[in-house]
Amino acid sequence: MRKTFTLVCLSAIVATAQAQTDTTARHRDSLKLFLQPVEVRALRAGEKAPFTKIEIGKKQIEETNVGQDLPFLLNQTPSVVINSDAGNGVGYTAIYIRGTDDSRINMTLNGIPYNDAEEQAIFFVDLPDFASSVNSIQIQRGVGTSSNGAGAFGATINFSTNEFNEKPYAEFNNSFGSFDTWKNTIKAGSGLIDGHFTVDVRLSRISSDGYIDRASSNLKSFYFSTAWYSKKSSIRFNVLQGNEKTYQAWNGIPQAKWDGNQAALEQHYQNNIGSLYFNQQDSMNLFKSSNRTYNYFTYKNQTDNYWQNHYQLFFNHQFSESLTFNSAVFLTRGYGYYEEYHDQGDSANSKYTAYGLQPYVVGGDTLQSTNLIRQRWLDNYFYGSVLSLQYKKDNTQLFLGGGWDRYDGKHYGYVTWAANGGFPDDYRYYNEPAIKIDYNAYAKWQQQLGERWTGFADLQYRHLDYELDGFDDNPSILVHPKYNFLNPKVGLTYSHYDWQAYFSYSLSHHEPNRDDFEAGLYDQPKPEVLHDFELGVQQKGLRYSWGATAYYMLYHDQLVLTGKINDVGDYTRDNIPRSYRLGIELQGSLHPTNWFSAEGNLAFSRNKVFDYVEYDDDYDNGGQVSHAYKTTNIAFSPSVVGALSANFMPVKHLTLSLPAKYVSKEYLDNAQQEGRKLDGYYIQNFRAVYALLGKLTKETDIIFQLNNVFDKRYTPNGYTYSYVYGGQLVTENFVFPMAGTNFMLAVNIKL
Repeated sequence: MRKTFTLVCLSAIVATAQAQTDTTARHRDSLKLFLQPVEVRALRAGEKAPFTKIEIGKKQIEETNVGQDLPFLLNQTPSVVINSDAGNGVGYTAIYIRGTDDSRINMTLNGIPYNDAEEQAIFFVDLPDFASSVNSIQIQRGVGTSSNGAGAFGATINFSTNEFNEKPYAEFNNSFGSFDTWKNTIKAGSGLIDGHFTVDVRLSRISSDGYIDRASSNLKSFYFSTAWYSKKSSIRFNVLQGNEKTYQAWNGIPQAKWDGNQAALEQHYQNNIGSLYFNQQDSMNLFKSSNRTYNYFTYKNQTDNYWQNHYQLFFNHQFSESLTFNSAVFLTRGYGYYEEYHDQGDSANSKYTAYGLQPYVVGGDTLQSTNLIRQRWLDNYFYGSVLSLQYKKDNTQLFLGGGWDRYDGKHYGYVTWAANGGFPDDYRYYNEPAIKIDYNAYAKWQQQLGERWTGFADLQYRHLDYELDGFDDNPSILVHPKYNFLNPKVGLTYSHYDWQAYFSYSLSHHEPNRDDFEAGLYDQPKPEVLHDFELGVQQKGLRYSWGATAYYMLYHDQLVLTGKINDVGDYTRDNIPRSYRLGIELQGSLHPTNWFSAEGNLAFSRNKVFDYVEYDDDYDNGGQVSHAYKTTNIAFSPSVVGALSANFMPVKHLTLSLPAKYVSKEYLDNAQQEGRKLDGYYIQNFRAVYALLGKLTKETDIIFQLNNVFDKRYTPNGYTYSYVYGGQLVTENFVFPMAGTNFMLAVNIKL
């Protein structure tokens, strides 16, 4: 009886699945429009667009996504340099492309701007395990084609999550590794229901103690996407939520500590007691901690806490075979704070007058300062819309689009505890609202010119309206800058069989960030301007491919730190009249047999700034002294960056990979002094991926990754400042070390 009942149930399930399959088959042809989302096609450079680009697919993302943040998944791509505050790729991470930091890299999520509206930086930490929801990535190096959001000065990174999953699926992904690092992910999707609906859901958790002392991370995220499809239209709604709690490791390690130079360490201690860079209460930690893992902060709740929620609603429609339309509205809600402890040895942050209060009188004593705990908050709404109209017929492609967005941000801070009293309860010691409105419109035209030539033209207009009502250290500075930018791009592509060559010119403008406007009412920054020339050639064969790109990026009024102090005693960036980047990027792949393949890239560059003036504090006489340089290297711009991966398939379903990375020395500022540099490094990793195919599961992937196989001591990031003391110019370098040999083991189960 039980056997008969089981057979009946199985027959019913098979019949239902067959009916679902038949329904899906009837709709498959009508859904081809949405297999690559329309909003992605509007912003990404097409196959024949004359821009330098690379595509990363879902399989490659899955094989490298074992718990580290997005920059570490992109580390093997050309001209990329990455770093991590915690030293192991979890928590705060950053990426440089062609020597350009992430505040000048345009990033979009499904065509929607992501860069922070004011700082313009990319905070990957606010997107924990975002890679588990990404199905494709395109990186355009240089200015690239027009995008929504911040102007691209080094690259554009476009992430797509709007994947159409025809069949139901479920995944359980779990990783464990060094420094008690854990990643747990659950994913599921309904597949196409009744020929029209899909639902995709993901829950993720990442935690790690970090390599650096106390540099822990506790990250959580949630992704939900539902879509409705018809023959000509689709509607999709996405919710992406992330929250992070990370212990601060923002100050790095003094160079003297990293080098184990006891005499220099003693001098650093004597020079910095009571400064922003050194807390007297924690002085013994400087000498007792490991040279590789020292963390300046010891207060138990010295943490960064931030919540970011993304809501995205898309509507796509196909009017005809030639004409399609895309629109989206979005809201990004962000709020959070970082908490920090200051003791009376920190003269800059512990005085009552620094918080707008008079010295505190207790009995007959007048107290000038106190130990205290404070929280500095961000509370913001970023919302707007984007749209595009795409026409494609015969040899012509035309894209019309643009967007509008508004940022409403509040900056405020509380003193939550003071040892000596003197502060009102929940005392808010500053409140600085800001509004930023950005709208743009673009037109892109691609035309086939005969059998082998393709022309491309792109024109973008961008308007910015920014209101800043004061700063923490200078609430009286009220600025309202407005900008109108016109960004043209033009290029030509030649294609013949497996060969392709292209040339393009692009102009881009980039507005100053929030901190730049604190320079003073009469010393306001100018926007940056970039002229980008790209020349490339590539060939793709059945078992090999290669490509070479030459670029020249000419900057006017690039904003760089010079050491100059603004009206309120803070360091600010200055416009440099002329600077440039000149380079060549080589890349290739080889697959001579079924059991071996290799791919790699190598970039050589020359990065120069003209007429740079350095300012150093004069502790002996007060004020500052200056030093002028005619031609120097641009900071954080290594002249050689390379990556290579050799892949072996000794048995079926097993892949062994040897990813390697090389970065030459780079300077911490634009003075090009050997005493202010990061040494070059070569890092060798190892990865093994084994796929188990079975009846109970669709596929089970076991991934083992060994990072820094040879335990290399290296620091990919840092900062520097110099001052005159005792008649000598003293330089203080701080570096951010990366972990030695460490591992991650992942088991990914697909049902």
